[in-house]
Amino acid sequence: MEENNHFSIKNWNEDDRPREKMLQKGRIALSDAELIAILIGSGSRNESAVALSQRILASANNNLSELGKRSIADLMQFKGIGEAKAITIVAAMELGRRRRGGEALERRKITSSNSVFEYFQPLIGELPHEEFWILYLNNSNKVIKSGQLSKGGITGTLVDVRLVFKEALQIGAVGIILAHNHPSGTLKPSHADIQLTKKLKIAGDGLDIKVLDHIIVTEKAYFSFADENML
Repeated sequence: MEENNHFSIKNWNEDDRPREKMLQKGRIALSDAELIAILIGSGSRNESAVALSQRILASANNNLSELGKRSIADLMQFKGIGEAKAITIVAAMELGRRRRGGEALERRKITSSNSVFEYFQPLIGELPHEEFWILYLNNSNKVIKSGQLSKGGITGTLVDVRLVFKEALQIGAVGIILAHNHPSGTLKPSHADIQLTKKLKIAGDGLDIKVLDHIIVTEKAYFSFADENML
């Protein structure tokens, strides 16, 4: 059966088409809703793609960071958004997050707790689950390598201390920085956070590899063990 899709972008007036607008005026000229409309291509029988995109954005307080937290199932609650369109939006949001992470990774030298936060916020600051990461540094405080140690929660049993320092020895790191996120937004370290930090610090002292800091990252702020004299 032929689809009755009056609100498909291809049926709009030429001046209202986001794709053509991008070609003629450049990507900066497009609103967030118009960019999302390009992703989804069409709205529903009674709603244009831009109107639908505006409604989706409004549900996230017109904030792309908030939209990036929406799951495929969340997006499919909107009439006109099926699985394929929801996946497209989520994929685009993830690409944006990774791009920001890549930009942060270019700032390789760690000079303060704030520089650690700037490094990790694009990677884990907006995630709905906890992840624990580590930075391996050389004697100039430049990042040799970063890696995820665990996902989904923080307990001592989820981090193999031997593997942490085996990696540090293999790549010649002289210092490490621990980081994990709190999706709840709280900056207060938990008992497990404190115990794990102590465990890794003691192990590092024995190998002459310093645990320089442990950063708790949220969407907009951070807590530093080093700044609070907890190391």
